[in-house]
Amino acid sequence: MNTKSNISWDKRDLRTALGSFGTGVTVVTSGNAQSRLVGVTANSFSSVSLEPPIVLWSLVSSSPSLEVFDETGRFVINVLALRQMDFSKQFSKTLTDKFDGVDYIEGLGGLPVIQNCVATFECKTIQRTLVGDHILFLGQVENYVYENKAPLLFCQGNYLQVAEALLSN
Repeated sequence: MNTKSNISWDKRDLRTALGSFGTGVTVVTSGNAQSRLVGVTANSFSSVSLEPPIVLWSLVSSSPSLEVFDETGRFVINVLALRQMDFSKQFSKTLTDKFDGVDYIEGLGGLPVIQNCVATFECKTIQRTLVGDHILFLGQVENYVYENKAPLLFCQGNYLQVAEALLSN
């Protein structure tokens, strides 16, 4: 067991420890015809409230995409399916066109909604808060869709597979 209890943690080591919590993988998108399209891979997605429906995600405050998320005041959480691992990698890189080869439609406000995901949540930003080195976005869900298919999961620096049998129950 690797025990750490002092105030000056090694950031990489702390990130490794935090990575022990397995999560789903999302691509959060924004932008429209009036701005550029942006998308980032994020596993910081969480449900906050059902009444009203509110979700949360976070973005590093130095992200070049931050300006578009702020300008549009909207975002789409695209929960990736197992077969969309390449999208997770593509949207985590600095590329000129992250949407190259990605099948998407225009959703509310003209925002890009990635097709064939496990679920998508189209949201209006209701609060934005700087916390440490990240911006927390709270969004009210205005539209959502989902399908019963295998999700893409990530834990301890690796992608994981869910047994198909779990989905049939």
